[in-house]
Amino acid sequence: MLLSAFHDTVLSQHAVLAQLGNPTPETPPVADKLMKLVRYFTWFVLLSGVLGITYAGGRFAWEKWSGGGLASPKMVAGAMIGGIVATSAGTIMNAVIGS
Repeated sequence: MLLSAFHDTVLSQHAVLAQLGNPTPETPPVADKLMKLVRYFTWFVLLSGVLGITYAGGRFAWEKWSGGGLASPKMVAGAMIGGIVATSAGTIMNAVIGS
């Protein structure tokens, strides 16, 4: 009798857990402002990447002309790798999260 009561209690708890269902996702209340901030940040990252490559290219030309050591190719490579990571971040997140 004790085992029967325990069994009924366990089964009733599982039935309650099974009835919770699947909640539907909702957008947060400030999602539009957050997306605006993300768009500003994306614009800033792209602008800084273009400026970084432009600066490194100018410095590369100056080092070549003046005969100094060539440290700017590392800057160009770093800016290009940073740009690749920054522009692929959205694609990676869309693949991970899924739309």
